[in-house]
Amino acid sequence: MTHLAPPCVRLLVCGNADRGDDGAALSAVATLLPTLPGPLLARLEVRRCGQLRVEDLLEVPPDEVTVVVDAAVGVPPGHVVAVALADIAPTMGTPAPRSSHELPIDQVLSLAATLRAGGLPRGTFIGIGGRRFGYGRPLSRSVRLAMPGFQQKIAAELARLARVPG
Repeated sequence: MTHLAPPCVRLLVCGNADRGDDGAALSAVATLLPTLPGPLLARLEVRRCGQLRVEDLLEVPPDEVTVVVDAAVGVPPGHVVAVALADIAPTMGTPAPRSSHELPIDQVLSLAATLRAGGLPRGTFIGIGGRRFGYGRPLSRSVRLAMPGFQQKIAAELARLARVPG
C-alpha cells in the first residue's frame, strides 16, 4: 500500500466569475491545474473562496502553507504581484486581495493572526491587477494578456512552497 504525503500547500482561489476581472484567479487556476506535475498536485489542496474570510485562514493546518490568488487592488491592470501574507499592509498602494468584502483585508489578516494558534499561516498572496469588475463583464484585455504570466507565477510559487522541482 502506498501512502501519499499529506497536502502541504493550501491554494485559496478567490473571486467571482460573474464580475469581470474579479474572476481572473478562477480562470487562471482552472486552466493551470491540469498542467501541473503529479508530484505537485499530490501536495496541493485547492479551495475556492468567493472572498477571503478569516475562517479560510483559521482552517489552515499548522504544517501547511497558503497561497491566496485573487484579483488585486493597488496595482496597475494586468500587473502580477506576489507578496508574503504577513507583508500585506493596510496602506494605500500596497497590493492586496480584491475579494475581501465582509471586512477590509487588514482586519481579515489581523483577526486571523490573533485567533489562529501560531498567527497567520506562512504563505503568499499572488494577485493580478484588474480593470473592470462589473457584473456580467468578461475579463479585460489587460488581464487576458497577462494571464500566462499570472499562471507562471502561481505555478512557480506552488512548486517552491511544496518543495517540488518545477
